[in-house]
Amino acid sequence: MSMHPNPDVPARRRDALVAFLCGGLVAVMVGLSFAAVPFYSWFCRTTGFGGTPLAAKTAPTQTSDRTITVRFDSNVAAGLPWRFEPERRSIDVKLGQVVTVYYAVTNEAGRTTSGQAGYNVSPPTVGAYFEKVNCFCFTEQTMKPGEKRDMAVVFYVDPKLAADSELDGLRLVTLSYTFYPVQAPASPGSMAGERSEGTVAQAKSGKPDRI
Repeated sequence: MSMHPNPDVPARRRDALVAFLCGGLVAVMVGLSFAAVPFYSWFCRTTGFGGTPLAAKTAPTQTSDRTITVRFDSNVAAGLPWRFEPERRSIDVKLGQVVTVYYAVTNEAGRTTSGQAGYNVSPPTVGAYFEKVNCFCFTEQTMKPGEKRDMAVVFYVDPKLAADSELDGLRLVTLSYTFYPVQAPASPGSMAGERSEGTVAQAKSGKPDRI
């Protein structure tokens, strides 16, 4: 009885090779996308692209009589058990006026959690004039169970905005923050210490330790 080669074998090998190459390409593209995130963040903060406020090193030397309303928006992404809201919803500011506002953050979980905020302004064209002196954004924030914290934002709107004819009709700017969860794996030792501290606190007070 003669044996004939199976014509399907080369085809299966070819399909497997194509699948392998496609999988490798996808993995490379995903890796590049993650590597691009820090660069994109830096680029936006440096240029104001996409409505990202600029990071100012010094306060302005002059102000303008023109006044605009800045509205404050707050959001929390899925997976982060935090309550996050501004102390006020809006404020009227003069161009060049340095303003400090606070956002109240509460960790509503029964465990320590971490988050990191991103932000932008709208309309996006204002990003080149919205100068952030200090804020909590792009810095990982770790909060204990029940912890409450006031986070400050210091900013001003560059008086140069008054010279931009495309923004002559601008009356309202929205500053929006969104907190995203940060998954930080804890070491077995730190987890044991955290459980031990919680046990001692409960033994003393008869209820979970809350800050």
